[in-house]
Amino acid sequence: MFISTMLFAQTPIVLPLWPEGAPNSNGLTGTEEDLEGGRVANVVQPSITVYPVKNPNGMAIIACPGGGYARLAMNHEGHDMAAWMGAQGITYVVLKYRMPNGHHEVPLSDAEQAIRLVRAHASEWGINPARIGIMGASAGGHLAASLATLYSSEETRPDFQILFYPVISMNPQVTHAGSRENLIGKNPTPELEKRYTLEKQVNARTPQAFIMLSADDRSVPPANGIHYFEALLTNGVSGCSLHVYPSGGHGWGFRDGFAFKRQWTGELEKWLKEEVK
Repeated sequence: MFISTMLFAQTPIVLPLWPEGAPNSNGLTGTEEDLEGGRVANVVQPSITVYPVKNPNGMAIIACPGGGYARLAMNHEGHDMAAWMGAQGITYVVLKYRMPNGHHEVPLSDAEQAIRLVRAHASEWGINPARIGIMGASAGGHLAASLATLYSSEETRPDFQILFYPVISMNPQVTHAGSRENLIGKNPTPELEKRYTLEKQVNARTPQAFIMLSADDRSVPPANGIHYFEALLTNGVSGCSLHVYPSGGHGWGFRDGFAFKRQWTGELEKWLKEEVK
């Protein structure tokens, strides 16, 4: 499968998010750190890696790897999906975003800039600017859902969202404690906690979502994704899909070791073809 899908891929393009310098700072300096398992930390030069395809179908997906808002799992929640996406004709983009480090606005500003860049290059890469989705896993799922609910303009609104076992709520009873503290601090104001409790930010203009998670996830309680799905339904967002697998825990991404990989990849392919217009 890997060899055949590689035939669809072309040389990836890496673009800096802020070539003239970011409009904000998280206070981190120094050099990027390469950790085990394809993870990176201390991102000081955020970027997108674009995987163009020879026969694009007009769709683009921007992936936000997870890592608790402290690091990024760039491979199994990012680059490893490029060939599979390309085989479907999807222009795939992996976002390397900055950590908040006490500056909650920084990751979202990077996600907004990523979708601006993709829309700016849409004609060049064979993308329909009205078919650009945001995808994320774990804390990256929180960032993806933040873009889907807190976007600042129509220019940065994604057209659909794909969430792997996402952090959604900042409510201490159901959140992922590390993601919460890294994003909004140990003692956030009630207003800040509510802003990033994303099921409370859903409205009728929130884009349709494909959500997947495991029932036995002990890191990010399933209630996060389930309550977000319920909020989408309550607000009349059509074309949404929720998949809860009986086992698998947290953090499986594109790994072959996840027992339900064939199921989620098949269901997502079908959803993208039939539900995303």
